[in-house]
Amino acid sequence: MHRVPYWRLSAYYFTYFSFIGVFTPYFGLYLQSLSFSAWEIGLLMSQMQLMRLFGPYFWGVLADRSGQRLWIVRLTSLATLVAFSAILFVSSFLALMLAIAVVAIFWTAALPLVESLTFDHLREDSARYSRIRLWGSVGFIVAVMLAGVVLDYLPLISMIWFSVATLITIVCSSWLVPEVSVAHSVEEPAPLGEILRQPRVRALLAASFAMAAAHGALNIFYTILLSDHGYSKSTVGSLFSLGVVAEIAVFFIMSRVMRRYSLRTILIVSFSTSVIRFAMIGWGVDLMGVLVLTQLMHGLTFGAFHAAAISAINRWFPGRTRSRGQALYSSLAFGGGGLFGGVVSGWTWDHLGGQLTFAVGSIYALIGLVLVLVWVRDEDVGEQNNTCVVDASDTL
Repeated sequence: MHRVPYWRLSAYYFTYFSFIGVFTPYFGLYLQSLSFSAWEIGLLMSQMQLMRLFGPYFWGVLADRSGQRLWIVRLTSLATLVAFSAILFVSSFLALMLAIAVVAIFWTAALPLVESLTFDHLREDSARYSRIRLWGSVGFIVAVMLAGVVLDYLPLISMIWFSVATLITIVCSSWLVPEVSVAHSVEEPAPLGEILRQPRVRALLAASFAMAAAHGALNIFYTILLSDHGYSKSTVGSLFSLGVVAEIAVFFIMSRVMRRYSLRTILIVSFSTSVIRFAMIGWGVDLMGVLVLTQLMHGLTFGAFHAAAISAINRWFPGRTRSRGQALYSSLAFGGGGLFGGVVSGWTWDHLGGQLTFAVGSIYALIGLVLVLVWVRDEDVGEQNNTCVVDASDTL
């Protein structure tokens, strides 16, 4: 009987998302301290999403053809650490853009490959994915809270050192993750092009693009919005952590939820909640009760959405197409959607203000909702009683 390396996989997710817990909330503030405009901050932060347009697919193809996905994870993690350390020594716009771009191209390799490796370890017990993935959320909370407290007393440059420390832990944890042999079906899966021609696949990828775009302002300007309205960095960290706590709660119950409700229903609830959430953030930023409520909604707008989407991708891209399927999902959603949402939010922040910037996110979520309602059917993603559906799995 195959034994799942639960704690070694969980340790990787913990360290991986601890870096995101430092970088995503606070790097924008660091850039603001260097006197960059909102448009420039949006462009710099969007380098992470730009490289996700093609990086995951490149690494996914390389992994599929070489069969060395774990070595790719380890080497690119080390390259990310080296490249990010260069940020300590540069401060001009062009130099930072180049440094972030190099960081991003290596950073995009690991997670899709680890996701596919995790599912291969889980085999028929894929419902346990959420219990492994939640340790990433725990890592995010620990990092964002600790960094928030530290940055209330130390200069913002210290977040770069903090980020370097988390990257070192990622390199170490990547050596703990074991490879797994996969017995692929004798029957070859449909060619990738044939899978991509399916309306359900295209609709879900487009809806995922819209959902990531809706989160664009949140990922780049949420901390700046709160800081501009007088909230301390520790308060910002607490609000980010609250959202991830909601995400963890969702991951704990997702296996039961996905046995009771179809993935289409989960996606509809996630997108509907997103339409409401992003409008509330912009217009209710001065009301702590509103901020708390909208952060609790993160469990649905990211946690439940990602769990349902990645489950469908895992089913629709079988066998040797799985790494490329995960990579395409990462590229088009978090890469393309994140890039589009981030760049547009930089422009709207300068020209329309913070309230309308977040309101635009509601429009993106509404587009995604329509795509799911029209083109993703229950029979496309499996009925709620089919346990194979529970391949589920939160943000750069």
